[in-house]
Amino acid sequence: MTPASPQTSPVEMQVFSVAGLPDFQPGMDLSQAIIEALAAQNTELMAGDILVIAHKVVSKTEGAVIDIEQVTPSDEAIQLAAEVNKDPRKVEVILRQSSRIIRSMKRPEQEEGTIIAEHKLGFICANAAVDESNADHVGQLITLPDDPDASAMNVCNALEKHFGCQLGVVVSDTFGRPWRLGQTNVAVGLARVPAITKLDGSDAWGRELKVTAPAFADELAAASGLLMSKDGKCPVIIFRGLAWQASESKAQDILRSKREDLFR
Repeated sequence: MTPASPQTSPVEMQVFSVAGLPDFQPGMDLSQAIIEALAAQNTELMAGDILVIAHKVVSKTEGAVIDIEQVTPSDEAIQLAAEVNKDPRKVEVILRQSSRIIRSMKRPEQEEGTIIAEHKLGFICANAAVDESNADHVGQLITLPDDPDASAMNVCNALEKHFGCQLGVVVSDTFGRPWRLGQTNVAVGLARVPAITKLDGSDAWGRELKVTAPAFADELAAASGLLMSKDGKCPVIIFRGLAWQASESKAQDILRSKREDLFR
């Protein structure tokens, strides 16, 4: 079964978390853990379901975890760390994950400053998405998966094979926004889920739609954050009842090209 056209608005949708997932370690089978947790709560996935998965559990199972004690900072990292009052070893990992540093600064009232970087995958975010939260041990740093789209597809294929239906997977991370305070979840990896849904035709008043292109994958990721608390151990959220069509989108499809970037 193929989900309905994105022009067809769903009457309702369900959003629920997968309970009882383990604390993930390198080498664990994420897909199998999701299957077992769903079975324990007497739930099966249905055609058109979309899973939003926090990248931390994907990264952990793939071994994208770095022990800071094993990191030797470069001269560049030491200099930048002094400017923002960060551990030079963490800054070294940030540099390794980055294609460039966009800006760094520290206000007098801050204990640590901010490093805004362009991740080597193209995402622009704080610290190149290098994070300590939800690490199992002090001194561990978690990075993005090497290929979040491939990670999402691996999980999607395994779940589709088990449940015998078409599904979608979004891998998410938490980013800040340049013109708004606070953070929200965004899509960093996609499997079958469209990055953008371009709306054609007219609105409810008959006006032609010209530039309406909802960031469907980011909307899913952001909504998942309502159930995906940092301390709740609910890294997998399921959306059911949405209207969408499978695509070959990649997370990079959400990124604005340099040619169209008015602020670069």
